[in-house]
Amino acid sequence: MANQLDYKPKLPRDRSLGIGIIGAGEIVREAHLPAYEMAGFNVVGITNRTRARAEQAAEAFAIPKVYDSAKELIEDPDVQIVDIALTADLQPEIVRMAAKAGKHVLCQKPLGETYAAAVEIADICDEYGIRGAVNQQMRWAPGIRASHAIIQKGWLGEPVQADVQVNVHTDFAGWPFLRDIETLEIMYHSIHYLDSIRFLFGTPEAVFADGARYPGQVCRGETRTTIHLRFPGEIRGLVHDNHNNWAPMDDWYATFRFEGTKGIITGTNGALYNYPEGREDTIRYLSKELSLSVWQEPKLEGRWFPHAFMGTMGELMRAIEDGREPENSVRDNLLTLKMVFAAYRSMAERRPVFLEEINS
Repeated sequence: MANQLDYKPKLPRDRSLGIGIIGAGEIVREAHLPAYEMAGFNVVGITNRTRARAEQAAEAFAIPKVYDSAKELIEDPDVQIVDIALTADLQPEIVRMAAKAGKHVLCQKPLGETYAAAVEIADICDEYGIRGAVNQQMRWAPGIRASHAIIQKGWLGEPVQADVQVNVHTDFAGWPFLRDIETLEIMYHSIHYLDSIRFLFGTPEAVFADGARYPGQVCRGETRTTIHLRFPGEIRGLVHDNHNNWAPMDDWYATFRFEGTKGIITGTNGALYNYPEGREDTIRYLSKELSLSVWQEPKLEGRWFPHAFMGTMGELMRAIEDGREPENSVRDNLLTLKMVFAAYRSMAERRPVFLEEINS
């Protein structure tokens, strides 16, 4: 059954579209650029607030051009796609500049610091008729994509429960921009789990969440969260995430479990084991639909970082080729952000929050 799981990122027929990257931070150097190199994408240039860092990335990945500014990059006719690897507060201005120049955009997550800012980006893309996508790349992690293939084949039956459990140590203070923000863990980490569950099971109707700090932590925001998702009907979801595990790495875990009336999927998110080195994702499944009495354990190739980053950019490029909206479009991502902001409102007001309440 393993060879029946179509889980690897699909790539465009034409990989010659010129990509210009704005930002040369750790995520670009460790994920974007290695993934694009593996996929054979055409990165024509890069810029960064500190030019020296852009020059280092350009040398390491044989990128031909280094620009002095985002404006200079966007104005280059060789750039057809602008890959924005900046914080959310800077994205609207860059998206508008790119859209006016007729360039397509891959935005960083979170799409906006507020829901209104994210809606503004979606409106800009619509106004200028460009394709805009969001780098919610966990959707293309091997374990999540393989789970999607199983669900699409009907082997899970009627979906019932989606759980993500994470207990690791993450030094969020190592990223200076994360130290002082009040919305930390959900906005910058569990947003991926919320998006992945929505990708697999659809959009929930309500969120009930709680978050907490850890004694003595440097960061202002929450680093421990529990998020309960209520879908229409009987489907439920749970994300439990703790980033303060001080035990040796052999005690860390990052698991998922998806249950249905006819099947069960369990797996591990390999990127968070032995972080930052990581390991391959794993998955196993049972299915009454296939009369399986023993767990099937297909061997997956790849991991969340960097392989899934081929998926986000690849889907945008395929959408441009096909003249359609990408699966990870900015408009679609508004639903993921509604889940995020509903979680924060739930934490503040200590009640379940319906997604329909998030409008601004």
